[in-house]
Formats: sequence, structure tokens, C-alpha cells
Amino acid sequence: MAGTPRQRARERTMAEIVRIGRQHLATDGAAALSLRAVARDLGVVSSAVYRYVRSRDELLTLLVVDGYDELGEAVESAVAAVETDDYEARQAAIGRAVRSWARAEPATYALLFGSPVPGYEAPAERTMGPGTRVIRALIAVWEEAYAAGRLTPPRVELSSPTLLAAFAAARQELGSELPDDVLVAGVFGWAALFGCVSFEVFGQYGRDGLGDPDALFEHHLDLLARAVGLT
Repeated sequence: MAGTPRQRARERTMAEIVRIGRQHLATDGAAALSLRAVARDLGVVSSAVYRYVRSRDELLTLLVVDGYDELGEAVESAVAAVETDDYEARQAAIGRAVRSWARAEPATYALLFGSPVPGYEAPAERTMGPGTRVIRALIAVWEEAYAAGRLTPPRVELSSPTLLAAFAAARQELGSELPDDVLVAGVFGWAALFGCVSFEVFGQYGRDGLGDPDALFEHHLDLLARAVGLT
């Protein structure tokens, strides 16, 4: 840890605030998150914690960024363990990493991908980068598979000028040259992956997850590979 002793002490305190905040997120939920309660568990008076975190919304933003980064690191680590030219396996590794992390951290997953917290809006300038780590990992797989002739998405004809403009903007923002067909299939695959994970994490399949949630998810990964056109 670089920096002066004061900077290192501040970083340690910030890390403790995030750790305690995530504990409260798991026990009390995002809407009930309280800086006063965090200060109590940190062992300081409530006024002292405001020197580090200005408001509940600031704390929520710290938890959002921390959650996105933790998920992103899990995904990137999983992909790195797979052969680079096994595109279907790389996409599956991303899916499994997302599911494993979500099951281990359901409260933080709910903060990131569940119902919005009343009165809170995540600042894009702080959350966009961390929040796009998973989709960037997926795009890297699709770009390399497409360049290798190993991705053939279903043909689509986009007639919506608004959608065409949105895809053009997304390409520019993400630094991608993928054609519209791939982006349409990719958006579906991205949404389907998180839909499958959310259904499981939020109990939409029922208490027993249709009996064998692991097997079900593996079937879904196979279908997702076909949906985006991976071969």
C-alpha cells in the first residue's frame, strides 16, 4: 500500500467502511442503509464517519463500485483460466463466474441488478467503468470469435433509426467494430445470462430451483452459446 501513513490509514478506514456497509446491506437491505449504524460498528461517533463518506448515497456508490469490481475480477480470473481459442468455454466461464459470485453475494448482486434503491441514482462517472467489466469480457470473446470465423449470429434487419444510432454509440464507447447482427445477439445473450442468474438468486424458480439448478444453468449456457452464434 503506497502513500503516506495518513493516506494508508485513510485507505484502511475506507476499506472498513465498505466492509461494514456490505454487512449491513446483507442484513438490513439497501433502503435501510445507515451511516450512523456503520459508524457505530466502526467504533467512531457518527460525525466522524462523515469525514470519509458524505452521505448514505455516497456509501451506496462505494458499495456499487466495490461490488462491480469484485464481480469483474471474478469474471476476468475465470476467463483467464480458459484456452483463448475456446470461445464457447470462455463465455461459459463468464456465466459460471457471474452465477457463483451472485450466489455468494446475493445482497450486493441485488444492489447492482435488482430493484432500484428509492431516492438513489448511481453516478455514471464513477460506476460506468466498473459496471461494464462483465459486458466488456463478453464482447472480447465475441470479437475474437467473430474475427476467427467462429461466431455466426442469426441474421437480423434493423429498421429502427434509434436502435441503429444506439448501437453506433455503443460501438464507439466500447471501442468495438462488431456488426449489428452480433450486437443484437449479444444484447440478448447478456440479458439472458443475467436473467437466468437473477431468477435463481431471487427465488423465481421456486424454493428448490426446479430440483437441479446446477444442471439447469449448464443447459442455459449451451442455449446462450447457440443464441449468440458461437460454434
